[in-house]
Amino acid sequence: SEGRADLAVHSLKDVPMELPEGFTLTAVMEREDPRDALVSAQFASLEEMPAGTVVGTSSLRREAALRSRFPHLVIKPLRGNLDTRLGKLDRGEYGAIILAAAGLKRLGLGDRIRALIAPESSLPAAGQGALGIEIRADRSELAEWLAPLNHLPTLLAVSAERAVSRRLGGSCQVPLAAHARWRDASLQLDAFVALPDGSRQVRAHATGPVATVADAEAIGTAVAGDLLAQGADGVLAALSTDSAAGPA
Repeated sequence: SEGRADLAVHSLKDVPMELPEGFTLTAVMEREDPRDALVSAQFASLEEMPAGTVVGTSSLRREAALRSRFPHLVIKPLRGNLDTRLGKLDRGEYGAIILAAAGLKRLGLGDRIRALIAPESSLPAAGQGALGIEIRADRSELAEWLAPLNHLPTLLAVSAERAVSRRLGGSCQVPLAAHARWRDASLQLDAFVALPDGSRQVRAHATGPVATVADAEAIGTAVAGDLLAQGADGVLAALSTDSAAGPA
């Protein structure tokens, strides 16, 4: 707002659902791989890990997915920047860590990826793998200049995903996933919300033709409504209660 920068480039999974007044996302660039990545020197897949293997993640979403599908693994928090996290793995503090594939690839660290995790095992976060360009809303000439960078299929996919998160009040403190994939001219959207321990989760799915952002957001809102109808509000209330109570 001070005018010291013309634009900001963000990882969309970290961008709030509602931007501050006076700002807008003017372009969404073509998506990198949205999947989560397994990084490990010991193991080539989650399925081959023996009971008690320590897996690190900074994401409650990933924690919920892992605890639900692989209850024999020990899931521990992973903090710090990317170099710090990789260093902890290399020192043997973890048997494996889970990171976003897109971030590793963009930083030239794609060779650290041991395996890409299928969305069925770890559904990506809304906007994961996509970059958005934010500008001041009054910079129409800049918006016009940046327009060629906008990738419509990615914009529509992440608009559907972010509509789910917006309706449910999603943030990094909520184990919420929303992932849209194109199937010909139709958009396939999957989403879930869960407790971090994986003990309770609800899932929803929708597929439909999408040509505009309004179409995409309508599918996202419908999926969010399905999640709420299945009891997602109860999961969110439990998360809110646990957060307010703090650690024991």
